[in-house]
Amino acid sequence: MMELFLADVGLLVSMYAGDIQIRILNQEQDINFGSVYENVAAQELKAHGFDLYYFNNKKQGEVDFLVERNGDVLPIEIKSGKDYARHAALDNLIVNKAYNIKEAYVFHNGNVSTEGKIVYYPVYMLMFVDKPGLPEELIYHPDFSVLE
Repeated sequence: MMELFLADVGLLVSMYAGDIQIRILNQEQDINFGSVYENVAAQELKAHGFDLYYFNNKKQGEVDFLVERNGDVLPIEIKSGKDYARHAALDNLIVNKAYNIKEAYVFHNGNVSTEGKIVYYPVYMLMFVDKPGLPEELIYHPDFSVLE
């Protein structure tokens, strides 16, 4: 199974039904931004060099993103509502010893907090999830000075 994302969040919102554009301009608070937030997350993570994977298992549930970071699997959930602490699939993933999940991130509309292996971040902090590069000593720098 796969999830598809639009490359432009503005186009995604313009394609929405139900006059969401007017509701956004009127600053209505009861709009479900779940798919918009997930699309933003996909764009941001991809821009930072992550390959995006989606997890869906009948027994364990659905997790929005799995990315590889520092050799470990990092599950990421995106929540737009007030019930951001409810994430049964993520909880199932973390307790499964076969997956050896060290930490997981939940991005939501609240503040930074930690509960066990789950770190909660405001959604705007997605921009700080970087894919670490190679250490400088592993990068080869050729010397072309003999060609001068």
